[in-house]
Amino acid sequence: MIRAICPGSFDPITNGHLDIIERASKMFDEVVVVVMTNYRKKGQHAFTEDERIVLIKKATAGLCNVKVDCYDGLLADYAKQHDIHVVVKGLRALSDFDSEFQQALGNSKLNPNLETVFIATRAENMYLSSSLVRQIAEYGGNFADFVPAPVFEDIKEHYRKD
Repeated sequence: MIRAICPGSFDPITNGHLDIIERASKMFDEVVVVVMTNYRKKGQHAFTEDERIVLIKKATAGLCNVKVDCYDGLLADYAKQHDIHVVVKGLRALSDFDSEFQQALGNSKLNPNLETVFIATRAENMYLSSSLVRQIAEYGGNFADFVPAPVFEDIKEHYRKD
């Protein structure tokens, strides 16, 4: 059984994230979507870890080989602890590749059994980011085309409360 990790902050999950997760689920026996704590954003997330987990579970409900977990630590350590040898990362642009490649090299140094697979985003998602969704939602704009349908109302309600 080949298992893969699809890590990210998912703050919130977007159609771009879901596309990468769906495509990975066709390539691997099991995909574990891991909500990671981004050390650069620690304490600055719009959604709590629990909220992000709920949103991801709703968005991936139809994918029977996708699990959701969270971790506050090094991805290489999570992979060791769960005996997972593949990391799946989505790439939107060349600028993504630079930082993702550095992370992949660091992860393989920390865990030599860990390989990183890059999946290029589809053209319609190249501009899409959680930051963009948050900005549009904060100002009451229509972001329905940017997030999975099952989570749109939850995200909208989150910003309505603020």
